[in-house]
Amino acid sequence: MILSSIILQACGDKMKVIEVKNLVKDFGGRRVLDGISFEVEEGEVFGYLGPNGAGKTTTLRIILGLLNPTSGEAMVMGKNLAEDDEARKKIGVVLENDGLYEGLSAFDNLEYYAQLYDVSNRKEKIEDLLRFVGLYGRNEKVGFFSKGMIRKLAIARAIINDPEVLFLDEPSAGLDPEAQRMVRNLILELSKEGKTVFLNSHDLDEVQRICDRIAILQRGKIMVCDAVKSLRRKFSGPRVIISTSDNKSAGRAFEILNPLDFVSNCEIDGKKISLMLKENKQSSLLRKLSENGVEIEEIRKVEVTLEDIYFKMQKEEEK
Repeated sequence: MILSSIILQACGDKMKVIEVKNLVKDFGGRRVLDGISFEVEEGEVFGYLGPNGAGKTTTLRIILGLLNPTSGEAMVMGKNLAEDDEARKKIGVVLENDGLYEGLSAFDNLEYYAQLYDVSNRKEKIEDLLRFVGLYGRNEKVGFFSKGMIRKLAIARAIINDPEVLFLDEPSAGLDPEAQRMVRNLILELSKEGKTVFLNSHDLDEVQRICDRIAILQRGKIMVCDAVKSLRRKFSGPRVIISTSDNKSAGRAFEILNPLDFVSNCEIDGKKISLMLKENKQSSLLRKLSENGVEIEEIRKVEVTLEDIYFKMQKEEEK
């Protein structure tokens, strides 16, 4: 493997790679981060998400040592990156600026950064990385690359020093679906190699696909920090999709079901009704519709998504 795994602690427990404690940041009298705390374990893909303006990038910049907090602390591998040069050599970062030179080839870009980090066996390491990200043999200048290719090369640049922790800020932003899939697969490969990945994102689908755990930031506060599977169990019952015979029947079904106390997030789309059941009340739901003469063509349960949980939390926060 071209990437080294993070060593487990002697006791066998996973090491706390990132520790954020009571972090506060004020800008001009406005509180952007309000006492947030969370931890990221070694080998995790950790998703940090929230709407624009929630404080995600501010958190990341403080962790990286690029911005001083008003109070609290952020440690990576037990070190403050703003004060420890050796610790900074053990991380990789992909921010909005990819940090690539358009007039150079992919190989020459990596060669430049390999020299900065004094990487040994540079030629072999660079060729391995280019194979790893699917860019080996591409000799044209980076200025002619697609957005997806540039993003993959940026990740290769970020791991040229074989970092223990990789920080990614919206790595799939602005990419087409194919390029997004390529970047997702690349992150998963890094995780398999034992890397800890901190993913700053507002792409709920991306986070759900690749993250082990997530923290949801809302108005500068952590609303929840947990595994995606655990969140699905804790926050919602099953989502039910009801297909009716026509739009009129769907409208009638919506009028019947929306007021029920065991139904939430009831939505209508043409002939279909989508809702969340707070309890195992599917038989009661069907009885209500049958009693009112609503013709049902199909009813099925679907898996609760992170998007369902996220927007439910937002609605509860606004109450």
